[in-house]
Amino acid sequence: MSVDKSKIETAVKMILEAVGEDPNRPGIIDTPARVARMYEEVFSGLHEDPKKHLEVYFSEEYDQYVVVQDIVFHSMCEHHLLPFFGRVHVAYYPENNEVVGLSKIARVTDVISRRPQLQERMGKQIGDTIANSIQSKGVMVVIEAEHMCMVMRGIKKPGAITKTIYSTGIFKEDLAMRQEVLNLIKG
Repeated sequence: MSVDKSKIETAVKMILEAVGEDPNRPGIIDTPARVARMYEEVFSGLHEDPKKHLEVYFSEEYDQYVVVQDIVFHSMCEHHLLPFFGRVHVAYYPENNEVVGLSKIARVTDVISRRPQLQERMGKQIGDTIANSIQSKGVMVVIEAEHMCMVMRGIKKPGAITKTIYSTGIFKEDLAMRQEVLNLIKG
C-alpha cells in the first residue's frame, strides 16, 4: 500500500481551517502538498520490511560483541504526531561466526523509526528484528531521545532526554556484560 497524498492534503486543509487559518493564503496554499510529501517520507517505514537489510551476512571468526553507536534517528510519536529524535546504540553478540554489515543495523533503525512510534516499542522492534534475523547470543538496544510532545506542549521541558534499554539473550542474563556495554556507550 502506498501513501494517499490527496487524502493527507484534504486533512491538512481541514486542520488549517479548524485552527482559523485560510488554506488559500499565498504563504500556505502549498502547505497541504508539502505536508503530504513529508508524511510519505517520514512514514516510509510502514511499507518496508526491516529484515530485508539483514539477509546478507558474512562468515567471520569472531567471538565478542559488536557495538554500533550513535545512530541518529528521527521518528514521530504516535500519540501527538510530533517528532522525537536522538541516538540509537545497538550491541549484538554474533553466534556461529555470522556477522552483519554495520550499515545494515543503521538501515534497520531507519526503517523502524519511520513509522508512528513509541520509543519503547522502537527499541524492542530493532532488537527483535536483529535477534530473529541473524544468529546471535543476544542483542541490546539503547535509545536516547528528546520528544517534541514534551517540549512544545504539555509539560514544556526542553532538554529532557528519555533513555530506554531493550535486551535479549546474553545481554539480559549477564549483568556484567550488560554494564560493560553501557559503560562503552557512555564513553
